[in-house]
Amino acid sequence: MKLISACLLGIRCTWDSKDNYKSDKAIELLNSETLIPVCPEQLGGLKTPRIPQEIQGGTGEDVLDRKCKVLNRNGEDVTAEFITGAEETLKIAKLFHVEEFIGKSKSPSCGCGQIYDGTFSQTLIDGDGVTTALLKKNGIKVLSEEDL
Repeated sequence: MKLISACLLGIRCTWDSKDNYKSDKAIELLNSETLIPVCPEQLGGLKTPRIPQEIQGGTGEDVLDRKCKVLNRNGEDVTAEFITGAEETLKIAKLFHVEEFIGKSKSPSCGCGQIYDGTFSQTLIDGDGVTTALLKKNGIKVLSEEDL
């Protein structure tokens, strides 16, 4: 049993009310695995659609350590929602004894290995999203859809 970013399964929960279904690889996993779709941003209370958001001046781990914030493109602080969404995702993982999460690459929540730098210019930096950082901190293996 694995958690997966809901958008990768075709659920329209991205910031612009679209999905990130780009490949049959995630869907193919359904033939052999139980996948639990989650959208940490929605679990944290953010609506869909929503204004794009990025971590400012750090990574998901820095957000969890309260060293930086997550802001939307209008400058509104959505840090609390991102932390709540990560915590709710972790609760689901623990409830179902999940040991692996497949996250949407580059996302400020689910990104694994690289995320956007906070300038809303599509520039990438090394690091993980907030949910990914919390799951890793709790011993859950994280992959991006690009690793499938």
